[in-house]
Amino acid sequence: MNEIEYVFPLSAGLEDRLRVRAAKIRGRIVSFVVQYEAFIQGQWRAIVRYDNSHRFAHKDILHPDGSVDKQPLDFASLNLAFTFAIHDLRSLWKWYRYGYEKELTE
Repeated sequence: MNEIEYVFPLSAGLEDRLRVRAAKIRGRIVSFVVQYEAFIQGQWRAIVRYDNSHRFAHKDILHPDGSVDKQPLDFASLNLAFTFAIHDLRSLWKWYRYGYEKELTE
């Protein structure tokens, strides 16, 4: 099994990052976690996480009150779900942060 793990900075101020972890067997993803984290109010907070725990690929939107919205992903393979997760978070992280911060002030 080949495992990869890295943290990728998303913002110039290093207050936003993408945490990536995956395990592959013969080039096929068998497990993964792709998580967007932001440094807000003095602490790192997980805001959106894609993974395949619970036996299916899904997206978790994490809220400041501790609640989680779980959205199943319908992809033909974990490789596609993993790739989608990375692209989604790299392109929409500002939107996810905005929504999270808005919930904090409500």
